[in-house]
Amino acid sequence: MSDLEGDVLSVGSTRDSGHEYIRIRGARKNNLRSINVDIPKRQLTVFTGVSGSGKSSLVFGTIAAESRRLINETYDAFIQGFMPSMPRPEVESLEGLTAAIIIDQERMSPNPRSTVGTVTDVNSMLRTLFSRFAEPQIGSPQAYSFNVASASGSGTLTKGDGTQKAAGFSITGGMCLRCQGRGQINAIDITQLVDETKSLSQGAITIPGYKAGGWSVRFYTDSGFFDPDKPVMEYTAQERHDLYYREPGKVKIGGANMTFQGLVPSVKRSFLTKDREGMQPHIRAFVDRAVTFTRCPECTGTRLAQKTLASRIAGNNIAELCAMQISDLASWINELDAGAGHLRGAEPLLTALGDVLRHFTALGLGYLTLERSAGTLSGGEAQRIKMIRHLGSSLTDVTYVFDEPTIGLHPHDVERMNDLLLKLRDKGNTVLVVEHDPDVMAVADRIVDMGPAAGKWGGEIVYNGDFAGLRTSGTATGDHLEARQPIKQRPRPATGMIRIRGATRNNLRNVDIDIPQGVFVAVSGVAGSGKSSLIHGSLAEREGVVVVDQAPIRGSRRSNPATYTGLLDPIRKAFAKANGVRPALFSANSEGACPNCSGAGVVYQDLGIIAGISTVCEECQGKRFQPSVLEYTLGGLNIADVLATPVQQALEFFSGEGTGGAEAALPAAVSVLNRLRDVGLGYLTLGQPLSTLSGGERQRIKLAIEIGSEAEVLILDEPTSGLHLADTERMISMLETIVDLGRSVIVIEHHPDVISRADWVIDIGPGAGHDGGQVIFSGPPEDLLSASRSLTAAHLIRRR
Repeated sequence: MSDLEGDVLSVGSTRDSGHEYIRIRGARKNNLRSINVDIPKRQLTVFTGVSGSGKSSLVFGTIAAESRRLINETYDAFIQGFMPSMPRPEVESLEGLTAAIIIDQERMSPNPRSTVGTVTDVNSMLRTLFSRFAEPQIGSPQAYSFNVASASGSGTLTKGDGTQKAAGFSITGGMCLRCQGRGQINAIDITQLVDETKSLSQGAITIPGYKAGGWSVRFYTDSGFFDPDKPVMEYTAQERHDLYYREPGKVKIGGANMTFQGLVPSVKRSFLTKDREGMQPHIRAFVDRAVTFTRCPECTGTRLAQKTLASRIAGNNIAELCAMQISDLASWINELDAGAGHLRGAEPLLTALGDVLRHFTALGLGYLTLERSAGTLSGGEAQRIKMIRHLGSSLTDVTYVFDEPTIGLHPHDVERMNDLLLKLRDKGNTVLVVEHDPDVMAVADRIVDMGPAAGKWGGEIVYNGDFAGLRTSGTATGDHLEARQPIKQRPRPATGMIRIRGATRNNLRNVDIDIPQGVFVAVSGVAGSGKSSLIHGSLAEREGVVVVDQAPIRGSRRSNPATYTGLLDPIRKAFAKANGVRPALFSANSEGACPNCSGAGVVYQDLGIIAGISTVCEECQGKRFQPSVLEYTLGGLNIADVLATPVQQALEFFSGEGTGGAEAALPAAVSVLNRLRDVGLGYLTLGQPLSTLSGGERQRIKLAIEIGSEAEVLILDEPTSGLHLADTERMISMLETIVDLGRSVIVIEHHPDVISRADWVIDIGPGAGHDGGQVIFSGPPEDLLSASRSLTAAHLIRRR
């Protein structure tokens, strides 16, 4: 390292201190209480605190948001006109900001053409390698791309002297034309598209979105090809062909030239260009019953043309490399001799490829394949994939912002994650991490602990210093750092067994396992070992089993905890009874809605090709209701006040112990609010849009609903995600209570405290991908400690 570099990285630099800190004064975003704080640049700072304490409001809602806004303002007015408007965060002053790069847990695009290889540019590097060094050579890098079709044509070439001549062009892509580069072909069951006993006017078309009288159906009724009042079963052969299979073409509809096409090509264009997992539930149900997918017989699922598959390096074509486990691909690249034969000169490319693939392994993602669809990655996997993009970046002196990067990681992999965070810091960057894991806190240069509690009881900095000082700080975080859940000594006896035989999903190796019922079961193992494949693949569809995962909650942007849990129904009825009016008045989706924003609280502007923008409604100021509705009260609060109330405060209000007194007592609301509080969501306001919830919060709100169900078996996928150490303890106690009531709880989990408190542990491994897929331990947690092949056991022993 040069002397200059050392000066840049040193904590005690003598440089003007005004440029060495991000200075925040008077931050009031959400629950922040006019916070003042100086955050050192070019260091690793971890922000912790109980869920809802204000960490994200400070890091994402203030620092990152203002950095993004200021960068957008550097573009000229024309470009800014096409960009979403970003309001200035609620803060008095912010100094010392650098460009912020946010690496969050948002899932990746469900586009089926996006794969792990395409989103990380590894595919691009492989295509370049093959275009230069494969045998036989077949053309440029696009000849190895399944997203580029071969095409040819003619046009006009303008020469330098201004003269023109006819010229041909040819694009040689690698796409398999049979499946259009998707690897699958589909067959559509036309009986699921039309009820042939009806006419078009009577609603014969049963495809979602095709309503009689609507524009989608008018394309058919007004096309002139059919009698709209004749039952489809009476159509001629030509009419049937036109209805189902006619290729796109221009016709006069309503006096205008419009493109008409049959229902089958329409369904393919409208529904089958999207990933199934990204569809709304009713669309997914339609596709599942109407479409059959099979592997393309032409390319055998590789997506590539035969000429592309015939081009090889060291015996492998590009599809075979993309199908390899990434850890194996890294070894294959490393073993190539770049100085021999036709590979002479490939060394720079091979080195760059090897570096990127090693990042995958270092982040615990070596079990993935490059052909894996990006839309199937979990939030944690997606975040680590995004991190890979930046590890090789030449950018320095930027601010990297991470949202709980250890989610989905086994403790064995957290150390490697820490090394990469430190590597980003040591390149001269500022690294800000919102995190609950003590192992990440331990390597931080600075800890900023938020609290003292959540929601309106938080929003303050309760500690700002190093990790050693945090231990004795007296904060909720500091007090729980030394806490260790003891290994359960007297586990509950099983009341029965759930038998799984011959499980082979993904990497599972013909697994046979008996899962005890009536107890608390933890399923552990490193990321990619096969935990989810075993539990979701073998149990999720069984009768009496409910899965509570972190998938996005299906619903509109109007949905909130009150509507999703059913809590709003008794509240609306209570308001109606107290005021002698209709319950519909207290619904922002019905009679009581503000007419200007239709009850959304914001006005959306669709900008077409780019992201739309939203502004707070000027009429209702975001309260969503008509002014006349807000004159009605219950216990002194109007309906907008109630929806702005946190769960914990609402619990006091509706129990009759708060400011509303006995008038506000509502037992039906209290039972739901109790469950929301018990799953650690006491800080959420009743009207917070569900679209703003994290994956962990989404899972816990689902759990709050399912606690009240009659399901015999609850399956939870990493329920401690996003939970503070104190909230994790409460979560474990709640799960124990569920088991005590006679139900079975199966938890896929990495957290050592959860594993220690389980009655039975099933450890999958020993490694990830093809190095896993086996049950290496099944028994009480105390016996796990002697399982020599278990990385989970090794970590539990270190914590004792």
